[in-house]
Order: sequence, then C-alpha cells, then structure tokens
Amino acid sequence: MRKLVVLACLLLPAQATLAQDQGREVAGPRAVLEYRDRPTVENRHLEERFDTLLPALMEETNLDMWLVLNREYAEDPIYFSLVPQPTFAARRTTMLVFHRTGEGVDRLTVNRYPLGGPYESAWEGGDLDSQWQALGELIVSRNPARIGINVSRDWPVADGLTHALHQRLLEVLPEDYADRLAPAEDLVVRWAETRTQNEMETYAHTVSIARSVIAEAFSSRVITPGVTTTDDVAWYLRQRFVELDLPAWFMPYVNAQRPGQTCDSDTAFCGESGIIQAGDVIHTDVGICYLRLCTDTQEMGYVPKLGETEIPKGLIDALEVGNRWQDLLTDEFVAGRTGNEITAATRAECARKKIECSVYTHPIGFFGHAPGPTIGMWDDQDGTPVRGDWPLHENTCYAIEGNIKTPMPEWDGQLVQIKLEQSACFDGETVHYLAGRQTNWHIVR
Repeated sequence: MRKLVVLACLLLPAQATLAQDQGREVAGPRAVLEYRDRPTVENRHLEERFDTLLPALMEETNLDMWLVLNREYAEDPIYFSLVPQPTFAARRTTMLVFHRTGEGVDRLTVNRYPLGGPYESAWEGGDLDSQWQALGELIVSRNPARIGINVSRDWPVADGLTHALHQRLLEVLPEDYADRLAPAEDLVVRWAETRTQNEMETYAHTVSIARSVIAEAFSSRVITPGVTTTDDVAWYLRQRFVELDLPAWFMPYVNAQRPGQTCDSDTAFCGESGIIQAGDVIHTDVGICYLRLCTDTQEMGYVPKLGETEIPKGLIDALEVGNRWQDLLTDEFVAGRTGNEITAATRAECARKKIECSVYTHPIGFFGHAPGPTIGMWDDQDGTPVRGDWPLHENTCYAIEGNIKTPMPEWDGQLVQIKLEQSACFDGETVHYLAGRQTNWHIVR
C-alpha cells in the first residue's frame, strides 16, 4: 500500500497537466494529505536534510557549531524548518545546538520541553537561569572554534537572534568566546535554498495542485462574463485552497486587460480590477504552501467574445513570446553565476531579440520569497546589491517570474502584457519546471 501511495504522488503532476489540457479537475480532497498524515512526510524530509545536507553545509560555510535560539512569540524565521512537526511555537525558550564532528552533526536541545525525534536533549530541566547556564557549559565542553549565530544586516531570514538573547548568550560564555561567534547567514541561506531529491518530488505534486486550481478558476464554472468580478475569482481561489487545507501565503490576485486601457513601456503592470467582460485577457497570481514547501504561480486566460471560436492570433503569438522569454532566462542559469549576472544577460538577450521583457525571478522553498540569488526586481532591473550577488547553486528552486509586452494587432497595436510565473528547480545543469508551464491559454467557455 505504501508503494502505491508513493507512486500516486509521483504521477499527480503529470495527471494535473493532462487534466488541464482535457478540461478536467484533479485538485480534489484525495490529492492532498489530511493534516494528521502530513507530519510523517515532513519529518522524513527533515531527517533526510539533517543526514545528507546539514553536515556538508556546515563544512562549506566553515562553522563548527550553529546556535538557533528562540523564545515563544519571537521565533527565529528559520526555526520551523529545523524542528519536527507538529510544532506550533518555541515553548518558553528553545535552544537548538548543532555541533559538527568528524562523524556528522550532533543535534542537541537545551529546552524545558524536549523536541524528541532528531534531537538529543542536553539538559534535564530547571529554571531559565539554569537553562542558560547549561547552554554555556555545553558550548564550552564542545570547544568549537567558530560558532554561527543568526545575525545579518542583509538577509532577514538569517537575522533571527534577538538583541536580548544575544546579550544573554554573551553573559554565559567566557569572554574569549565572543571572538568565536560569527554570523551564520551563509549557512542559513544555503540551508533554506537547497532541496533534497525527495523534496523536489513532493514539490512537483504541490505545484500541480496550484495549477489545476487556476485552471478551475479560469473556466465557466467560476466566470460569467459581464457578471463575475476579478475579486470574485480571487476569493474563489482563496476559498478553494481553504477547502483543500492549503494555506495561501498571500491573497490571490486577479486582473483584466482589454482594448482602451493604458499599457505602454512605462507601465509596470497592465490590467485592472472590476467586472470581467467578453474579450478580456485575465491574469492571476497565487501562492500556496504544502508539506513545508511554497509555490508561486502566475497564468493567463482569455474570455471569448460572442461568436468567437478561436483565440485571437495576436494572443497566441504573445504567449509564445512569453515562453521565449522564459527560455532566454533559464538558458542563463549556470552554476556559480550570480543573480545579477543572470538578470543582465537575460535583458541583453531580450534586447537583441527585440523582446520587451522585465525579469523579477526569485527563489522559493520554505518561504514564497525565499533566500538565494535575486534575479531582478520588478522596480529595479539594474541589479540588486548583496542578494543579487549571491551565486546560483545546484538543487535550488525558483519562481521563473517576469513579463513581456508586445503589440496586439486585434487591439490596433495596443500592447498586451503577458505575466508568467512557474515553479522550477535547477539541478546544476538544467532548469526543470516542476509541473510544466503554461504554453496554451486558459479559455473561459
């Protein structure tokens, strides 16, 4: 039975793509695990990450010990990626200690409520003062040369150590240990951005669900031209994800383009809210999280006019330009190249091919806007300091996000904007879309 369940999960991405082409729905209740069944998968992924990923990353970033210190209501942003599920908070004060040894990484907790699972408790309990004293004694007994703490000026996800906890840590360490403390930002970013093989297989399943719900929303099941509003569709998407017990990490967004609207080279985003009309081009942006992995997806639809039996050729051509832009971007993915270098090379290639493009691709993973190389910003195409200078690594995943503008002959040459975003992973050589990408228009009929 277990093998059958695994096989079903691996087949779902392909089923979702096929169902979208055939106009069928697959994002039903059986496509998503019940809440009680999710921790088994999440904790298996965590164990795999600890065993195969963390030792190599600590060595790569030259840290002998890593401290992740938390208080309830003020958890470190990376905390929930490190603890077994179900975990809802850092109860009282929770201290995670990772110590690199010759045989791997010891995973210890100094915590009133032991976490169990992949952790060994290093403290039997007592008051808060004795807890801090125990942490200091543990660190000294292990004698690490370089201790990573989560402080960072440039990476919010790596800046989780509060000032008060930092001060308390210094109080329980010998004075000469202060020089051993170092920002763990490189380790935090590498831990957050890197995916295991099992995670990527799960990721494909999650993305396929998001795409199939979009296909459902961009259909006559939801949209009645002249009646349904863009907000109606956005709330349908939100409600549908609620029904599937899939949290959205932002409110779904829907807009419409039509002749007569302002859409020129100086307009960042074309499209307006309101009642959806026949002949409209519609667009949505959705993001969900499932099994600790977040998606970010944008797709386009068309509402045919009365008597129209085919999509206007101008729109077919426009989507093809959008797909060519995606190819130009992913062709520039080379291990070791920075986000800024990828952005500049893509924009230069767009200019050579006379494609008006905008690039604002970002990493995805534990967070929708995850750490890793920033590949353009919608409001700054000339490079992003620090985060844009981060290099591309293998086994990392991205929302391939951006847009193109191109004249629409059927709209008297008015520009139409094709805004696309699909989740993909880079294996060190090639970019693979997790559940395909949009190459055909959603048609509301």
